[in-house]
Amino acid sequence: MRRSNFEDQPVDYAAVGATLAHDLLQYPPRGFAPFEASIRLGSGEERFDAASASLLSWDIQHGSGIDVLDVKADASQRYGGIRYDDDGTALEPIAVSTEQRFAADGTPYVAAGSSARLRGRVGSFRIDERVRIVLLIEEPTVVAFAYGTVGAHRVSGEELFRVERRDDDSVWFTVRSFTRPVSLAYRLFPPLAKMRRKTFTTAYLRSLSPLWSTPTT
Repeated sequence: MRRSNFEDQPVDYAAVGATLAHDLLQYPPRGFAPFEASIRLGSGEERFDAASASLLSWDIQHGSGIDVLDVKADASQRYGGIRYDDDGTALEPIAVSTEQRFAADGTPYVAAGSSARLRGRVGSFRIDERVRIVLLIEEPTVVAFAYGTVGAHRVSGEELFRVERRDDDSVWFTVRSFTRPVSLAYRLFPPLAKMRRKTFTTAYLRSLSPLWSTPTT
């Protein structure tokens, strides 16, 4: 994925789409810390469809205490992201729909290339950042999207949200990310940035889980 696909508001890091890399946890982008956690949501097509709808309508962010503001679509709708095979080779770009969809409250659904402002508080950590949707996947058994930070003030990087219906019919929700501290406080105290990442991820998993339990990392 090339940053030139998003000329109007490029993200503030180079490894766009790397949250899809199978070896992210072993080989994250240089200078970034990776993180991943998953939780089982249940099983069956109905549960998968409901979780997918929540994912694409920003319910995870809303349920975590984050307001999603100023959602702006990318007029070009040119790019949905990339995928990698098991060897780490980039595959063809993901095809995306240009149809505009809206959540019940009128918020536009997640769309490739769109941008938004995330503002709120999760635990003791505040967020007020702009993000850009850098990839979107909508397939029969996998729905996922990732956003990257734009001009980050606290933490720079990318987060991926993925709902998957596996071969055993179980439905799983996974959050993956790679981040680096930007603000002075997080650069001086790295454990604080790690705590922030864990706090946000836990809130995301909890917001989509019908019966909260300990996530799998």
